[in-house]
Amino acid sequence: MDSLRSLFTTIALLLLPLSHAQGAPPLERGTAILDPSALKELDRGPFGLARMLSPSSDGQLTDSALFALPSMASIRTSLDAEFDRYVARHKSELPNETIGVGQQFDFQLFDRDQLYSSATRFVLSGVVNRMDRAFVASESCGEIRLIYRLTQIDAPPVGDHGASARLPMTLNLILKAKADGSTATTCAAIARRWLDSANWPLTGTALAERLTSGNGPLALIGPDNVARIETNIQIVHVTQSPAREFRTDYLLKVFDYDRQAKVFEEATLEDQIDRERLLADEKLRRDFKAWLLDPKHLAEFDRGTVLIPKEFLATRAIAPTPIGFSPSASLPAFGLVEGESENPIFSKDDVVTALQKAAARGITMQNIRSVAGFGRRLNDITCAGCHQTRGIGGFHFPGVDWMAEHPSNTTIVPASPHFFGDQVRRRDILAEFRDGKDVDYSRGFSERPQLRGSGELAGTEYDDGWGAHCYSLRSKATENDPTFASWGCAKGLSCQVMSETSRMGMCFVGKR
Repeated sequence: MDSLRSLFTTIALLLLPLSHAQGAPPLERGTAILDPSALKELDRGPFGLARMLSPSSDGQLTDSALFALPSMASIRTSLDAEFDRYVARHKSELPNETIGVGQQFDFQLFDRDQLYSSATRFVLSGVVNRMDRAFVASESCGEIRLIYRLTQIDAPPVGDHGASARLPMTLNLILKAKADGSTATTCAAIARRWLDSANWPLTGTALAERLTSGNGPLALIGPDNVARIETNIQIVHVTQSPAREFRTDYLLKVFDYDRQAKVFEEATLEDQIDRERLLADEKLRRDFKAWLLDPKHLAEFDRGTVLIPKEFLATRAIAPTPIGFSPSASLPAFGLVEGESENPIFSKDDVVTALQKAAARGITMQNIRSVAGFGRRLNDITCAGCHQTRGIGGFHFPGVDWMAEHPSNTTIVPASPHFFGDQVRRRDILAEFRDGKDVDYSRGFSERPQLRGSGELAGTEYDDGWGAHCYSLRSKATENDPTFASWGCAKGLSCQVMSETSRMGMCFVGKR
């Protein structure tokens, strides 16, 4: 059993996105910019982090100068406090395990000196359209994300492929797709620009120039669109030894931009349930339970568009990777549903009754059809839960490494299977915007993408192909969980379960 679990853990960490079909167009067409040479030009031009946060700056800012900006001071203070909190908790809970910067420690801590160094900077590694998030604030038409990777700027190339000396941290600059008060365009026009770019036979400088030209999708965004910053840091790395298993912990934080004060301020993470506080506060537990099981909110929860009130949310998240394949207290919402702990918030009867009430009101569930489905969705909607699912380590977008010696030959993929599997849905939403249709913002689970009637992902790891997440069916339909019964495998593959107590697995060749 240990060897089987080790095999699945290795696959979960190392399985990389594959081309979904030989010669097929890229999945991210019209929804993301991943061309290395174009990103290089955009980084050196209007979309370098320095110019976005300090428009008057000339050139790039090293991290020492970046975190000296008045707008960034509170981010540094908050991150420092999180590191101190993490170390203090570690020493309290694991006093015999050493923690610090360097390989001599059991728990190897991220070196904060590199984060604030004059030898590092954040390099643009991807641009992603997230107009599928317009349900959060429709007047902004959703978001555009500039994703930056922390990099040592003068360090020698790394490895056989000459990769740049990147560090395990990303900074996402979240922009409103339509700036506050703008009347120059519409959501439909913005979506049209992005979808039109999918057909451009351009790369490199020519692509960057077209993207930022008067009719290009990036011509509509700039410093006035800034909404917040999201950070993801591999705060600690634990190497495998006879005494402990391999593990990495990722710290997730969010900082909203106060446009009047011109500073970033710590904020709650969207839908990141504050599990510890809920379990410690009886009134808060009751309030959260009543709120989520309300039929209106339950329907939004099912569709992946729920926005949980801030009083139930956390300002930080630690996402361990890997989490294993059996229930674990490291899951952000674990222990909230009956069967997972001795003192849950939601009983099985609570969930069944809520689903019955929703059905009585004519609400049809798209995803949640069982107690197990409710529990999985509860983890799935959280920031940490999503990052623990189908990610590359703790990242969904490690980013394009255009600073590598040979960017076109690098084996480092820019994004996770979850990212690529979601592109069909995101393109569909852009098309609905463009065509003036009612927009369906719903999404499936992180493990299995919502196909929107498309066959584009059939036979791939993103849906039902080799390496896809699946559910092992029994011959009797009544023995199968209705939430996961459709999570099958393509012809020639079978669902190989991950443990004797689980029916979740991956699609591989061979018999169960």
